[in-house]
Amino acid sequence: MPDISLIRNFCIIAHIDHGKSTLADRFLEKAKLISERSAVQKQVLDNMDIERERGITIKSQAVSLEYAAKDGKTYVLNLVDTPGHVDFSYEVSRAISSCEGALLLVDATQGVEAQTIANMFMAMEQNIAIIPVINKIDLASADIDAARLEITEELALDGDAAIPVSAKTGQGVDLLYEAIVNQIPAPKGDESKPLAALIYDSHYDPYKGVIVHVRVIDGRIRPHDEIRFYHSGESYKVDECGIFKLGLNRTECLSAGEVGYIIAGIKQIGDVRVGDTIVAADDADAKPLAGFKEVKPVVFSSIYPVDSSDYNELCQAMDKLKLSDPSLIFEKDSSLALGFGFRCGFLGLLHLEVVEERLERESSIGVVFTSPSVRYKVYLNSGDMMLVDNPSEYPDKSRIDYVEEPYIKASIITPSDYLGSIITLCVSHRGVQTSLSYLSSVRVEVVYEMPLSEVLFEFYDSLKSVSKGYASFDYEVIGYKETNLERMDILVNGEMVDALSQLVYAPDAHKRGKQICKRLSNEIPRHQFKIPLQAAIGATIIARETISAFRKDVIAKCYGGDISRKRKLLEKQKEGKKRMKMVGEVEIPQKAFLSVLRTNEEN
Repeated sequence: MPDISLIRNFCIIAHIDHGKSTLADRFLEKAKLISERSAVQKQVLDNMDIERERGITIKSQAVSLEYAAKDGKTYVLNLVDTPGHVDFSYEVSRAISSCEGALLLVDATQGVEAQTIANMFMAMEQNIAIIPVINKIDLASADIDAARLEITEELALDGDAAIPVSAKTGQGVDLLYEAIVNQIPAPKGDESKPLAALIYDSHYDPYKGVIVHVRVIDGRIRPHDEIRFYHSGESYKVDECGIFKLGLNRTECLSAGEVGYIIAGIKQIGDVRVGDTIVAADDADAKPLAGFKEVKPVVFSSIYPVDSSDYNELCQAMDKLKLSDPSLIFEKDSSLALGFGFRCGFLGLLHLEVVEERLERESSIGVVFTSPSVRYKVYLNSGDMMLVDNPSEYPDKSRIDYVEEPYIKASIITPSDYLGSIITLCVSHRGVQTSLSYLSSVRVEVVYEMPLSEVLFEFYDSLKSVSKGYASFDYEVIGYKETNLERMDILVNGEMVDALSQLVYAPDAHKRGKQICKRLSNEIPRHQFKIPLQAAIGATIIARETISAFRKDVIAKCYGGDISRKRKLLEKQKEGKKRMKMVGEVEIPQKAFLSVLRTNEEN
């Protein structure tokens, strides 16, 4: 059990792809938890398949390291590697709350970017120590002096004190270890006080039940202790406690200042709530610790199993996913076309895609997502206001006074060469420029106010395309503004498919309807009869595509002879197709629903 003065809890925060997970690998090597030769994979802490394939961190991961410092003392360093993408900022906020310090990485080739600034403010709100680090100094294009200047001018930190490192080669990591020991304060806490521990994460093990990740603030936790979750009121007996190495490392005790895990035979996933406080079961005077802000989803979509008999398995899979991803919000939903499912709230479109892939991989269930939507405020003629994120709940137009949609403040940092293309892109997505400032002679920050719904689809991909990948993007929701909204329905063979309905900005409805019909026509297989695909607002058809029918060659057996015989066979075929059209149902494959999400195929 380490002395609390020798514990340092810190996280690594940065913009996406600035080298957080690679730096974590060097820390693990230095602590001899892995060797360069024995490491079977890079980014050791990224242990989900989807993280490896996309090259991004999705889940925060903790690991405990030992370091023999120059002062002769051995310190315990608890490291938390965090995601960089804006959609996973809730993961970052939880990681920061379990630490006393943060390493703020800045790429020496890219400089300060949008998420660098956002994550720094998040750390400042928690009032933790921030150590600026300049990474990727081994690259030929690295400009350390420019990075120091940006840290000073844009972040208002001491750029001259920033530590230059190469996470790839390990250069400068020793200096970083000493800075962590000297600049990050030891945790405040008293192990003689009554137990108070914060739940900052959890995951599910099929054999051990729910494994709870905790930061002990005061007191200590031992096996066989009786504990109570403050908000849920449930009591449990601790079976095991320990710290994180590369796996779970059992210890005799978790004391004040430590980060670790507890196993207490918790079978119900819903019993564990991130942000709850763990106290002693017999402590009647216990007070809760400050938790986390309630997460606010900004993108909504419904999810259904491809096979309706998998609904119960989907319920269990969603519960397990919720345990490791507290930012996922969902409630039960149903659709005429797709049966029973869930209406879900996400922090962004990447978050939606990650949830979709994790469901299919971790539970082997085929799922269908409906087109994503934001939450609108609909003001009725009666004076009432209702929140609508599902097209099926959108009221009749005659009852509506006006509608408001959420707006965001989008900050884009880009090389000045691409400024013109980015301004054109933002204006085409209904953006209004509020500021433009040159950060240096070659880099510029431009800020736009624009509807959140415009960012949902291809905006991020288009931004990366027009800037050749150099622009960085960050946004925050700033409020609501009035809009001209319509509900657009998609009809397949004259039948409305409720899962494909969307709420769209009226002037863009024709273009969006044409896109969807075109995409569906490429995905729905041909039948024995013609299939009209139509986009409609109310009773008005605004776009149409037709899937042509298979045509059997009924006159192939007629060699020469009277033309009237051939006509008779063709007329007979036409009559048969009419009857088939009246009774025939169109089979819509899963990928047709998914194609509606992939809006950038047209571009």
